[in-house]
Amino acid sequence: MLARTRQYHSSSGTNTLVSLGRHINSGGLFVPKRHQTTISNSASSLSAETATAVTTESAADILGDQNISSSNQLIKRFTRNGVPLRMLILGAPGAGKGTQSSRIRNHFAVTTISSGDVLRRNILEQTPAGQQAQSSVARGELVPDNLIVSLIRNELETIQNSNWLLDGFPRNLAQAQALDQMLLATDQPLNAVVNLNVPEHVILNRIIERYVHVPSGRVYNLTYNPPKVPGVDDITGEPLEHRPDDNPESFKRRLQQYHALTEPLLEYYGKAGVLASFAGDTSDIIFPQLKEFLDERFE
Repeated sequence: MLARTRQYHSSSGTNTLVSLGRHINSGGLFVPKRHQTTISNSASSLSAETATAVTTESAADILGDQNISSSNQLIKRFTRNGVPLRMLILGAPGAGKGTQSSRIRNHFAVTTISSGDVLRRNILEQTPAGQQAQSSVARGELVPDNLIVSLIRNELETIQNSNWLLDGFPRNLAQAQALDQMLLATDQPLNAVVNLNVPEHVILNRIIERYVHVPSGRVYNLTYNPPKVPGVDDITGEPLEHRPDDNPESFKRRLQQYHALTEPLLEYYGKAGVLASFAGDTSDIIFPQLKEFLDERFE
């Protein structure tokens, strides 16, 4: 199949193309300290590749998302060709995947499945799959691909014939191929993959100033969305955490690792003709492009 990769740019000019994969889900999970009874006494003991917050989107983008009211939006529910949307969203921690997913739901009837949320829920509920994942994390190992695919399959079985968006998996070519095999077996092949391209310096600034309430995944940014009380979650009053590897040196290493893993993944989806890339510094720049892309598919 010929590649039909689409590239979108902001009106302010072409932005540097950046590919920064989220360090979560298939490579482990950042588990709240109070739940780390058999894993570790500190999340910092896990490597960057095996630990992360489940919800790690840009606090800078959250600010823009607060201006959207779903009550004032006409939500589109049906695709033009009658085939449900089956979409994968790719992007960096801080690229705005969570924000874009939320905005998509304000305009389109789409169910979001976050592999990070799925993993965390299974670990906290101590399901058989969660116990297996927890054991992998405790040993400092990657959560097996077949386990992630099985969990995603279970989620998709509950929303058959619905529009859905998958966030956080796959992270590499082998995982993409495993996911495709599962989706084809259930007659739900991917028909859209969107990649959020945000300049490296923008993401770095977001990461450096990012603080997370780990149990809920709420994200704060000291510049754009600071907590009401420094160092404390607005809702629970519990302390916020700053990931030890949220610094320029670790960021560069993670970026190099990402390119090695994800460039083949983007090429894979590009050749399949389902990849579209959206470039911009903020979600306010990227979302109009993404909405236009989805408006073409919905009626």
